[in-house]
Amino acid sequence: MAATPDTTAAAAPAAAARRKPGRHRGEGQWAVGHHTPLNGNEQFKKDDDGLNVRARIENIYSKAGFDSIDPNDLRGRMRWWGLYTQRKPGIDGGKTAILEPEELDDKYFMLRVRIDGGRLTTEQLRVIGEISEEFARGTADLTDRQNVQYHWIRIEDVPEIWRRLEAVGLSTTEACGDTPRVILGSPVAGIALDEIIDGTPAIDEIYARIVGNPAFSNLPRKFKSAISGSPLLDVAHEINDIAFVGVNHPEHGPGFDVWVGGGLSTNPKLGVRLGTWVSLDEVPDIYEGVISIFRDYGYRRLRTRARLKFLVADWGPAKFRQVLEDEYLKRKLTDGPAPEQPTGQWRDHVGVHQQQDGKFYVGFAPRVGRVDGATLTKIAAVAEQHGSGRLRTTAEQKMIVLDIEAGQVDSVVAALEALDLRVNPSPFRRGTMACTGIEFCKLAIVETKARGASLIDELERRLPEFAEPLTININGCPNACARIQVADIGLKGQLVLDDEGNQVEGYQVHLGGALGLEAGFGRKVRGLKVTSAGLPDYVERVVSRFEDQREDGERFAAWVTRAKDEDLS
Repeated sequence: MAATPDTTAAAAPAAAARRKPGRHRGEGQWAVGHHTPLNGNEQFKKDDDGLNVRARIENIYSKAGFDSIDPNDLRGRMRWWGLYTQRKPGIDGGKTAILEPEELDDKYFMLRVRIDGGRLTTEQLRVIGEISEEFARGTADLTDRQNVQYHWIRIEDVPEIWRRLEAVGLSTTEACGDTPRVILGSPVAGIALDEIIDGTPAIDEIYARIVGNPAFSNLPRKFKSAISGSPLLDVAHEINDIAFVGVNHPEHGPGFDVWVGGGLSTNPKLGVRLGTWVSLDEVPDIYEGVISIFRDYGYRRLRTRARLKFLVADWGPAKFRQVLEDEYLKRKLTDGPAPEQPTGQWRDHVGVHQQQDGKFYVGFAPRVGRVDGATLTKIAAVAEQHGSGRLRTTAEQKMIVLDIEAGQVDSVVAALEALDLRVNPSPFRRGTMACTGIEFCKLAIVETKARGASLIDELERRLPEFAEPLTININGCPNACARIQVADIGLKGQLVLDDEGNQVEGYQVHLGGALGLEAGFGRKVRGLKVTSAGLPDYVERVVSRFEDQREDGERFAAWVTRAKDEDLS
């Protein structure tokens, strides 16, 4: 029964009296006065800058051993120097979310070497390989952020590893942590025939200004960036916090289109354009302005909302640009055009390609980014023996040898193929990517690297004639380090039930994701999960249906959007 007017009038003051006035907690934004540490991570960052942990590593921990490390350094500040504890062997995926951090921690570390722009000399690659063999049990994975990752690193060896890396111009500074991470760059910057603009000078200037600078060493979360002037759009610009994409302005000529607010993990968002054209010289200032907005206005109360993508989603690109212009740059930016459609379906630069100077570069594909120190030193030797002193890593877990004379190309290809590094790989070898997985990662639930390698072998055997571009991204947990949402076939690791009702390793399937100017997230078919053992059967089945049903020129992602659920199962 509805209340009478008298009853309603009498109830309102009583309800108001019961409500106590309260102050909104806010989102932990420094720029609006919320400086109080709001979670454990913000507290340990307030207590001491992560950059300062290096002195303790060199002077205390490397001498006294693993057990001497302060917990806030061990699971917090050491990330500012590229160090994460790795997963203790023998802990199955079902315990990942149950055990305390100290129960998951092994007394060894993953160490990430940042390679800004993916640029390496043969001397640097040789040193990376030698460190791997001497200190990391041969491990040295290529990542989809153009880095190299070691495992099995002892704290006692870290100062010597740093000494050797820094002697050849490499660094682990802010390779992890709530910091400006590695700056992705086009692997063919400065050499590609079709390049719009070379972003290398901007990468160098940003690194000099920002990396290791205490003004930017306490961000709400990690900050990922990319700069490329390639028409292939080869740095996954859509899923970075800030990205600069090469464009030609009708009046001002070559420059960059600016994107902000991209990121994946459990709440994926594609970046948005600010609608502005910036020159090469302006890029460092824009980068500094955007990272400053993130530092000052980024959400620090909840770690789950602390990435820049949440601020951009709440503000929108127009307000974000206005704040950038009015508060940080103190000037208006030039409006500019969007990038054109990418010029190719593959963006990894695998194969043999001519350079601007008439020489050639040779891109090759290891298996899911897994290499080892001995192989890396051999790659350096191959390059040097054929007159090259330069290599590049890519954002697709691949590598490129630069500056090969025409008469040396066949010899380089043969030498790389002899190392099981394919220059003309199958679509499955070329398009399969995997994160670290349960072998070393404390967040992982399932195996990834070995599973990806065996999947490639099985698909090459079963579907030897398949020749269409296809990406298969395998992730050990929901955090999407291997970009599962933007793959043709994205596989998110989880525990599933097999036909006998047993809990086993498996994957939730995402289908039809893509990057490029038609970027979008993959489709999840209700209830579609596969066991690890059943993965080759599933992929063979769905790829075969694609081949049977595709229209002329149709890509896998486009087919997925119109396919029936039963054809995707």
